[in-house]
Amino acid sequence: MISKRAAISSADLDIPWRYIDPGPRGRYDPDTNPTGVITHFTSAENYLVQEELTRFIKTNVEMPEQALGYSYSTAGGQRLPAALASHLNAHWNPFKPLSGDDIRITGAATALHEILGFSVADLGQGIMMSRPYYGRFELDFGLKVGLRIVAADTPLETCLQPDVVDVFEETLKKARTNGIEVKALLIVNPHNPLGRCYPKETLSALMRFCQKHSIHLISDEIYAFSGFESAEPGASTFTSILSLEPQMDEDLLHVIYGMAKDYAVPGLRIGALITRSTPLLKALKSVIRFHNPAGPSVAIATAMLEDRVWLRSFIKLSRERVGEAYTYFTVRLSQMGVKYLSRVNAGLFVFVDLSPWLSEDVGQGQTAREQELAQRALDNGVFLQPGEEHALEPGWYRLVYTVERRVMDEGLRR
Repeated sequence: MISKRAAISSADLDIPWRYIDPGPRGRYDPDTNPTGVITHFTSAENYLVQEELTRFIKTNVEMPEQALGYSYSTAGGQRLPAALASHLNAHWNPFKPLSGDDIRITGAATALHEILGFSVADLGQGIMMSRPYYGRFELDFGLKVGLRIVAADTPLETCLQPDVVDVFEETLKKARTNGIEVKALLIVNPHNPLGRCYPKETLSALMRFCQKHSIHLISDEIYAFSGFESAEPGASTFTSILSLEPQMDEDLLHVIYGMAKDYAVPGLRIGALITRSTPLLKALKSVIRFHNPAGPSVAIATAMLEDRVWLRSFIKLSRERVGEAYTYFTVRLSQMGVKYLSRVNAGLFVFVDLSPWLSEDVGQGQTAREQELAQRALDNGVFLQPGEEHALEPGWYRLVYTVERRVMDEGLRR
C-alpha cells in the first residue's frame, strides 16, 4: 500500500489528456517512425538551434573533475550564478545590478516552482494568476505542496493591460470570502500560452497591487530571450520586472528563470531563482538538498553563459529562427482557415481557436467537446491537450511551432 498523499498525486495520472501518451504507434519521427503520433505541438521546446548547440557543447565544454562531486553544483556553485548575473545585467538592464549572491540554481524551473510554493505559502493557501494560464502550474504548486490556483478570469485581449489589477482585486476578495488566503501573484512574462509581453505600465501596477495587499509577486521570465521582431502592430517588447524601479518591498519580489526555453536545453534541468529576499534565500538553502542541479549540467550551462560572444550570436540566431517559424506557421494556419491570437512576439507557441471544429452533440460542457476534438486529432496522428490552458471560451489550444519544418508540415497536413 502507498500513502494517502501518494495515492492522491498518482491519481492525477488518470486525468484524461493530462499527460502525453502516443500509445502503441509511438512518437513520430520522419525518418525512423513516419506513422507515429506527432506530439511536438504540445511540448514547448525549441528544436530550431539544436545543431548549433550540440556543436558548441562538443567543442567548448570541458568537464572538470570537481563536477562529479557534491560541492561543485550545490545551489549552482559559484561560477554559474555569477555568469548568469553578468549575462542578465547586460541584457535586462536591472534597476539594481545583479550579483551571484542574488541567484540560486535549482534542478529545473519546475523544481523551483515547488520550492517557492513551499516557501511562501502553507497547505491550502492560494497562488493567484490570470486565466488562461499554463496548466502545469497546478501540478507544480499543488501536487506535493498542496497550494490552490486562484484564477482571475480575464479576456484574452485585456489580461495583460494595467486594468487587470481591477480583476485581481475582485478575485482576491472572492477568494477571501471562500476562505482561501492568497499568498502570491504569479505572472509569466512573456506570457504562456499567449506569447505576448507585459507592458511596463502593467508591471508597475502589479507591483503596487502586491505591495498594497502584502503578497508575493513572482514573475516567471523563462521565455525572456525567445522574443522576435513582429510584423503585427501593437505588440509590446519584453521588459523584465527587475529593470523597473521597485514599487514594493523587495522581500516580496522574485523572478523565475532557467535554461530550458531561451537556450534550448531543457534536458540540463537548470532553474534559477532571482531575489533579494534574505528570508527566501535562507528558506531555499534549507531545502536545496532535494533540488540541486547535476554537476555536468552546471558545467555545460556555465560554459554557455561565460562565452559571451558565442551566447550573443546564439540568442540572435535563435530569435531569428523563432520569428521565421512563427511567420511560416501562422501563414499556414491562415491558409487553412484557422484563427489564432495575433500581436505575438515571444514564446515558442501560438494560441489557436479550433472552436469551429467542436462537435455539438457529444454530451454537455466545454470539456467533453474539447476532448472529442482531441480524440479526432489523435485518430489522425496528432496529439493535442484539451483544456490545458484553461481558456474562458471553448476550443482554444496552445500549439508549439519551434519544430523541424517537415514535422510541422506533416502535423498541419494531418
